Amino acid sequence: MTVISLTRGTAGTAEAPSPRLRRGRAALARIGGGLAVLVPIVFLSSFITYCLGALSNSNPAATILGQDAATPAAVARFDKALGLDHPLLVQYWNWLVQAVHGNLGRSYFTQIPVSQSISQRLPVDLSIAVLAVILAVFIGGGAGLLAAVRRGSWFDRGVTAACSAVSTLPAYVIGIVLVVMFAVTVHLLPASGYVGPTTSVPQWLKYIILPSFALCLQVSADVARQLRTSLVSVLEQNYVIGARVRGLPYRRVLIRHALRNAAGPALTILGNDFPLMLAGAVAAEAVFSLPGLGQLLLEAAQTRDIPVVQGVLLVVSTFVIVINLVVNTVLGLLYRSADGVGV
Repeated sequence: MTVISLTRGTAGTAEAPSPRLRRGRAALARIGGGLAVLVPIVFLSSFITYCLGALSNSNPAATILGQDAATPAAVARFDKALGLDHPLLVQYWNWLVQAVHGNLGRSYFTQIPVSQSISQRLPVDLSIAVLAVILAVFIGGGAGLLAAVRRGSWFDRGVTAACSAVSTLPAYVIGIVLVVMFAVTVHLLPASGYVGPTTSVPQWLKYIILPSFALCLQVSADVARQLRTSLVSVLEQNYVIGARVRGLPYRRVLIRHALRNAAGPALTILGNDFPLMLAGAVAAEAVFSLPGLGQLLLEAAQTRDIPVVQGVLLVVSTFVIVINLVVNTVLGLLYRSADGVGV
């Protein structure tokens, strides 16, 4: 009986998957579930995006040909050439098939492919948004961590007051203040323009640091407040107190255990604020004269260039949905990893 019991135990142990394998399967399952949700959401958002342009009161033929040349025969030829004479669902399906293959149509006025215009403008917004996220993580994360560790101190109260003040200021107001301080007063950084990283990385950073900093402050305040609140709660948990009683170094307990469990809400805030950063990038483009997607969308909306508007909205909405999927996946992995860490 003893031999049988040991044999069964050994076999059961050998057949059990390792913790790393279980985490890998859980990650794949979470990514697969996210993709299962992502595809219909992207499909629905693309349909809404197309309908917003197709159902508008704009008349592409009259806009391009002019009121004098827009005769019924000329309008009919124009609509047939662009496929606008088909039913709405047929138009949408044809547009979606082309969009999947990277073809978002051409501008009504410049005849430049929409995908080409977006590819030229998108790096500007991505540069600003990514740098703003990095700054928000370092500024907000560092301030929230120190405020939680020194809770009740003057530093904690100062961080709380600063976060409350910053959260009331729009990004464009902060941008104007930064231009006056660093571009007009001390002439340290340029007030407008853009240089790509392929031309010069130092110049690229000089042009995007001010708009990125203007966008990151509100997000930094949200991250700092959320991290401070959740970390204070975690530091009062029994397992943290028990780890300190056992003699584990405070830095190890703080970074490896407490911060890992407290970072989830702050990461959620960061993921939810990323679309706001893209929206704020439009205001930053106006303040700092940046050639980004916001200006492209504004110009297309003013001239009723429907293909450009539809293309930009599709790319931005898809990008936001993908970012949310990535954040949810990272949160799942973070919580599973935190549950598997022993003190």
